[in-house]
Amino acid sequence: MAGRVVLHYFNGRGKMESIRWLLAVAEVEFDEMHMTTREQYEKLLSDGALMFQQVPMVEIDGMKLIQSKAILNYIAEKHNLHGANLKDRVMINMYSEGIMDLMEMIMMLPFTPDPKPKLDNIHSKAKERYFPVFEKAVTGHIYLVGGKLSVADVQLLECTLMVEEKFPGIMADFPNLKSFQGRMTQIPAIGRFLQPGSKRKPQPDEVYVKTVMEVLNIKLPLP
Repeated sequence: MAGRVVLHYFNGRGKMESIRWLLAVAEVEFDEMHMTTREQYEKLLSDGALMFQQVPMVEIDGMKLIQSKAILNYIAEKHNLHGANLKDRVMINMYSEGIMDLMEMIMMLPFTPDPKPKLDNIHSKAKERYFPVFEKAVTGHIYLVGGKLSVADVQLLECTLMVEEKFPGIMADFPNLKSFQGRMTQIPAIGRFLQPGSKRKPQPDEVYVKTVMEVLNIKLPLP
């Protein structure tokens, strides 16, 4: 296992899923250590592996990285997926943070006792705030920034697929974004990641939610 990337997280999507996507697109092999008990989490804490007592944590290049945005930025920089210059990078970061804002709303749904109001809010925000931005950004362009594939493109594909899982007809009003999805899925590494048996995780189920809550000692309802 020496030299291989190791992901420490739960056996589910959460904040690690974007990291899995990006590693897959960069064609980086990785192993996963799935947390299933409180003791595993406490062991990482006692070993000093979690700077802010948080996961996801990624072992890569002799480092133990936490904070998902920092991890994504590192992988993107290392594998030429973060723009050609400073102006490209700031645009990529703006797009990425907007995408993550929307995805994080979806990530919280399984931990919400009454998800209906939050689902309505996600649908409204996707259609009125986020998707119009990306529909415009990809009109006449293959990729979001600088004419080349970036971390923002990978996250946008992940995000639109997540939203479609919840609202299957939502892309009808965004034909250019739908075309973007089609182009992205033609990338061989992405095509492989979307196939059954890949390391892409399914939508969270009750087992995933129960495990996360027990390991992190979370009590409902969340704020």
